Order: sequence, then C-alpha cells, then structure tokens
Amino acid sequence: MVESIKDRVAIIGMGCTQFGELWDKSRVDLVVEATKEAYADAGLEQKDIQAGWVSTYYDTSGITGQALAAPLRLPYLPITRVENACASASDALRNATYAVAAGIYDRVLVVGVEKIKDQGLSGLAVRNLDMGGLMFSMTMPGMFSMLATKYFSHYNITPEDGKKMLAHVSWKSHKNGVNSPKAHFRKEVSMDQIIKAPIIAWPLGLFDCCGVSDGAAAAIIVPAKDAKKYRKDPLMIKALQMSVAPGDGTTSTKYDYLHVESTVRAGEAAYIEAGIKNPREEIGMADVHDCFSITEAVTMEDLRFSKRGNMKEDIESGFFDLEGGLAVQPDGGLKCFGHPIGATGLRMIYEMYKQSQGKAEKRQLKNPKLGLTHNLGGQPPHCTIFVGIFGT
Repeated sequence: MVESIKDRVAIIGMGCTQFGELWDKSRVDLVVEATKEAYADAGLEQKDIQAGWVSTYYDTSGITGQALAAPLRLPYLPITRVENACASASDALRNATYAVAAGIYDRVLVVGVEKIKDQGLSGLAVRNLDMGGLMFSMTMPGMFSMLATKYFSHYNITPEDGKKMLAHVSWKSHKNGVNSPKAHFRKEVSMDQIIKAPIIAWPLGLFDCCGVSDGAAAAIIVPAKDAKKYRKDPLMIKALQMSVAPGDGTTSTKYDYLHVESTVRAGEAAYIEAGIKNPREEIGMADVHDCFSITEAVTMEDLRFSKRGNMKEDIESGFFDLEGGLAVQPDGGLKCFGHPIGATGLRMIYEMYKQSQGKAEKRQLKNPKLGLTHNLGGQPPHCTIFVGIFGT
C-alpha cells in the first residue's frame, strides 16, 4: 500500500543567500549564511539538529556529508549528500522528509549549495553522452531549442509569433525579479530587447536562457504535529514526487518534443498525493524549472495549468503574471533569481514559504493558496523531474 506524505511533515525555518557572481564568498560562507538564517527563523540552535542532508552537483562544492558537516562543524551527526542534477536540493528535502515522517528524527537540517562561478563554467559547453552505447554530443540550449521548433511547427505558430510568446515568459520573470532582493538579475528588460537579443540556439536568444550563479538555501523540518511549537505559520508539505525517465528518449523516434513525460508523471502523482483535482484553479503560485523560456512554457501544459496547445494564449493574456490567475516565477525563477544547481530546488521552496507567510514584500500575492515547485534535471527526452506541493 502506497501512503501519502501529505501534512505529515512541516518546514519551520528557511534561509537563502544572495544568488549571483559571489566572488568574495566561498562555498563554506554560503552554507553558513543560509543555515544561520534558517536557525534564526526557526528559533533553533545547532545543538537541536539531529541529522542533515546536503545537495551539491559539482564535486568542487563538496563531496560526501563533509560538504555540510565541515562548514558547520556539526558534531558527528548522520549527514547524507544527495546529487540528482538540477533536482538535487528537492531530492535532499524529499529524503529528509521521509526520515522525519518515519519517526526517525524530530529536527532535520537540509542545505543545498553550489559554487559554480569559480570554476569558469559558461558558454555553450558540449557534453558527450553515452546512451546505451550510442554516443552523441549536444549543448543544453540546442536540446531545449528543439522543444520550441517542434511546438511552433505542430501548432502552426509563425517564428515571429513564437518568439513573441517566449519573450513574454522572460519579460515576466525579469519584471518579478526586480522585487526579489536576493535575485541575481534585478533589472527589467523590454520585449523588444528580448526578441532582438543575440541567438544562442534558434529560437532561443540570450534572454531565453538562465544564467550561471552561486548560492545556497536551507530548510529545517519537523513532524507536522510539532510544527506550531516552533512557529504559528509553518509550511506544510502536501506532496513530494519524482519521476526519472528510463533514458530512451533521445534514441527513440517515439518522443515528440512537445512535452516532457517525466513532468507529466511526477505532476499527476503529486496531484493525487495532495488531493488536487484541478491544478489550474487550486494552485495559486508556482516556481518551475525555467532553464530556458520554452521549458517554462511547455511545463504549463505538462502540469495541466494550460490545455494542450493553449499555453500561448495563457502566457500572452497574462494568466501566469504576478497579477494573473496563477503566478509563475513570482521571485523571477531561474531566469532572474539564478541557478546554482545544488541549491535551486530549496530556493524555489523558500519562495513558497515566504509567500505563504505573507512575507514576500513587494511581490507578495494577495491569495497564494497552494504552491508548487518543479525541477528538471537533464534534457527533455530523458530527465529527472521533481514536483512538490506546499501550503499552510
């Protein structure tokens, strides 16, 4: 019998560093900063923590549980390091949540961190992948651009109209990012600038792609029954679901490049776990994995926020804007807040946490309702997807 995690575990404290090109801070600095904010927010001290989970993607951000134990000088606690590409932080929270729900621990720390800029990672890095003995080379913009070209073709969208649709996605995120004090990019960009920007992988231009950032985020979780001992406004975990593709998408002609099957499956499982029938109406806010503007756009259909073939209309009508029916990327998303891979999932939940508590300042939603976060690790044909749902 499969049981639900719904309302069994709560988040009582969170922290998040500034995201960006943090040349003056080390990985250790970021871990300490995010954790100290989470401790203060929960009203706890380090001695109260019983176990820890840490997520990083690159080994240079710390290997083994020492990535968390050493910076914080944790006293011989059980620490687990989690890596699941861009879903690493969300998966760390998921594993920690199950341990708390099982009654093993009462107070657990989860931290996601990445120090990427010091490595010089930028540009169109080519990856050589081995898929079942077949080798192929690709760039991330190139792989995701195929979602756009196929979508335009399938739904008879002209290149000009398609570019305008994608531009609205990025324009909205930049507008929201202005009001996120910890975001990497905090400057509005006009639709014209976005459309005319240099092409990276057609039709994706410079402003259709997220940046490379440093940063860390942290959360403290407890059994739901104990949550209000610590604070009056904890964030309840309603669903945590993951779906990992079997790895055959790139080498199969069956994949249509119109959707991401892992997102569809993780989303449906999360809705069942949270008891959601109509996500378009019941979800009030979402941070989804907008590594590229087309990724966010396609995700709107995969999560049933838009009907198949209708996301262009919803995007351009402002339905996903901050003042719309379902606010997507209220903090600017990966596009503007930044994307330190090992920290991103927790940063998304940090936004759901602040919005639910009414502490999101200028970007605060009037009625946040339930919040959803979504991570995509890998490429559209074969990837790891996390979908989480959170609420009061």
